[in-house]
This record gives sequence, structure tokens and C-alpha cells, in this order.
Amino acid sequence: MIFEHVTTGGCQSYLVGCPDTLSAALIDPEVSQIDRYKALAARDGLHIRYIIDTHTHADHFSAAKQLSRMLDAPIVMHQSSPAPHAGLRLDDDDLLIIGKLRLRALHTPGHTRDSMCLVVGDRVFTGDTLLIGGTGRTDLPSGDPEQLYDSLFGKLLKLDPDLLVYPAHDYKGRTHSTLGTEIAENPRLQKRDRAEFIRMMRDLNLAAPTHLTEALRTNMSGGLTVDQMLAEAAGEVPFIGMEELDRRVTARPNDLLVLDVREADAFAAGHIPGARHLARGQLELRVNDAIPDPTMRVVVYCDYGKVSTLAAATLRRLGFMRASALDGGMKAWREAGLHVEV
Repeated sequence: MIFEHVTTGGCQSYLVGCPDTLSAALIDPEVSQIDRYKALAARDGLHIRYIIDTHTHADHFSAAKQLSRMLDAPIVMHQSSPAPHAGLRLDDDDLLIIGKLRLRALHTPGHTRDSMCLVVGDRVFTGDTLLIGGTGRTDLPSGDPEQLYDSLFGKLLKLDPDLLVYPAHDYKGRTHSTLGTEIAENPRLQKRDRAEFIRMMRDLNLAAPTHLTEALRTNMSGGLTVDQMLAEAAGEVPFIGMEELDRRVTARPNDLLVLDVREADAFAAGHIPGARHLARGQLELRVNDAIPDPTMRVVVYCDYGKVSTLAAATLRRLGFMRASALDGGMKAWREAGLHVEV
């Protein structure tokens, strides 16, 4: 088997090829690595026949649609995927033939409704169903801890324990594990009682991915990339300068709400005076609690100004028509020596 492993931050993608026929499949591609995937395939003389997403990703932007157009290869996802651009949809135990390789799909819902794992040769690509030392979360759209338990203990963990595990994400620099190692050492898999496992997953209280809404929107539609969305959002929202905002928050007007959309730990370490906190990943879920009056003037900020621009555009689409974004972010605010509240 020809095998290439590409890491992008915590995102893991894989190029798998048949050395005899030079047919290949690309698994969980990330949008910033398109040129690298093409270069790796060219170096090994591979023809990429399938582009596979193991599930609808919420924490990175899939390159599947762009690569499908470039390479004239179908996008492969599970039958229940919401993505209209998936040209080949697999059911449980369907095979993809890649030269002399046989890649078998296992439907493993739980992290998302459309999650699947892929078994080929001596390894299994587990998507976000099973991670090294963890499992996929179940609190994002279409997640279900009961389904995840059944997928893990009723299906995936019954495979050969010697199978190598290659997940779609790992943030600690690890490349792979084995099913046997995960069964023995993965803390979440020690909760073998169904009720205990489900309770554990429901009590995790994890922070939402930074680009949750944008990633889901892009990956479900095959639409705009994050840079394209930023350019679009910048055309939909006005901005306010740092010195002007500092002057206004010092005067503390009643009709101005400053909204910090960073994560809670960043907010606690220092924020613009009087700012209210609402992490970007929770914006649509809790916006009415954070901004009770849709006629208020709202200024949104983040660390660098990108996430806040997207968030301000989202607020305007939700009816908060006086939402604007800070021209800059908290990093620039601090560097300018402006007031910071802890």
C-alpha cells in the first residue's frame, strides 16, 4: 500500500494508493493543503479516483469539492450526509475498489449522523468516531452519545485489535494507535457500561470549534472557503476604530453593547471594559440571552478581527442590524495601550 499522512494543525488526512495500479483515494482533505495533495499524488504517480470525507466536519474546511472539480473524481460520503455535492454515497459494508485494495465503509454514527470509518488492509481510518486517547464529541449538530456507544462497542471495537487506528484529528502530535491499545488505555473506552458512557459524554462541556457555523455551512454546501466568507462578510458589516470604541466605552453609553466572541479563558485573561462574553461557537444558540434588545448597537471583537467580522455578519443576518466589528482585535487593542479589564 502507498500511504501518505498529511497533518494540518490537528487535522489529519490520508492518501492511500495501490502500488500495482496506482489508483488512490484521498481521505478527509483540508482546504489549505490542496497543492500538497496534488504534489504527493504526482510524486508517487497516483491517480486519485475517490475523495472521501468520513463525516460532515465542524472543525475544519473540507477540500473535497475543489479537489473533485480539479481531479474529476467523485466525492464519497455516507448515505446520510447532508452535503448535496456528494456524488457517491455509501451504505454500511459497501466497498470502494482502489486497484487491488478494498476499502470497506462502516457506518458509525454518534459524532455526527453521517460518520463512517474506513477499513483497508491493516488499518482503519476512524474519522472522529474514535480518536487517540479519546472519542469524537457528541454535542454538535446531529451528534448522539447513545449512537456513539453503539458504534464503538457494538461495531468498531469488535474488529481485529491489531488494526492500526488513523483518526481525522489529533492535537498532540501522535500519528496512529491500534484498536487494542485504545481498548486498553483510552480513558473514554473504560466506561463500558452504556449508561455511564452516555452520561460521561453528556457531561463533557467542551468549547465549540471556532469556525463551527462557517465550517458546517461550507462543508454541507460545498460553498465558500473561509477566506471567501471573510471577504463576503467584510462587505456586509461596518467597522469601528479602536480609539473611537475606547472613547465610547469610557463614556459607557446605554445603547452600546461590546461583545467578545473569544473563548472563555481568553476573555477572563483580559477584555475590553464592559464587554459581554459569548463565544463564537455559541452565538446562534445564545444570542437572545446576550443581546436582549435587537435594536442596540453591538460592536463585536475577537483576537485578530477575522472571527468577529464573521460573527457581526451573522448577527446582521439574524436581525441585529446595528451590529458592527472592531477594526482590529484584542491583540492590537493591547498593543495600542488601550484600557483592558480583567
